[in-house]
Amino acid sequence: MTVPYRVCFVCTGNICRSPMAESVFRARVAEDGLDGLVEVDSAGTGGWHEGDGADPRTVAVLRAAGYPTAHTARQFRASWFARLDLVIALDSGHLRELRRLARTPQDAAKVRLLRSYAGQAAADLDVPDPYYGGFEGFEECLEMIETASDGLLAEVRTALTARTLLPARAPEPDDRHPARVPHHPRGATYHPQEKENA
Repeated sequence: MTVPYRVCFVCTGNICRSPMAESVFRARVAEDGLDGLVEVDSAGTGGWHEGDGADPRTVAVLRAAGYPTAHTARQFRASWFARLDLVIALDSGHLRELRRLARTPQDAAKVRLLRSYAGQAAADLDVPDPYYGGFEGFEECLEMIETASDGLLAEVRTALTARTLLPARAPEPDDRHPARVPHHPRGATYHPQEKENA
């Protein structure tokens, strides 16, 4: 039986940012055909909201964008590191708290900031907490999470390939420049490593 690759998103109370990231990334995983190979969940560094649903503003933003909204908040436990492959912190405070909870250097190395996968050299890699602000803050969080999720998905796919759970993916065809078969005179041997002259 194949052990799935497990990713857990963590914010403060598990009612705003991390459930949003969980929902978005789960959708990305399903779209990429990996839903049987990757497990996605979320938690908070604190237990203030354990058992609660997501913040209504999180639910509204996710619903408007077409993402699932079912969620029950819970607190992250240090014992979870043993079964997780990646623990994704939504801001640097969560990163520090999670690494403090880690019992081994290997566990600490599993903790990463979500926006580190955004493919940009941003000075601030935090997804800001929208809880005390307006609806626009939740929309901004969703945009940041969606951008970073693409890079995270690529990282997870690479990890799955390295585990031999996935065949290596062939490069996507570039529709802007249709592939051309080089012309070789009859009798000539074609070697794939040969390059056409531009």
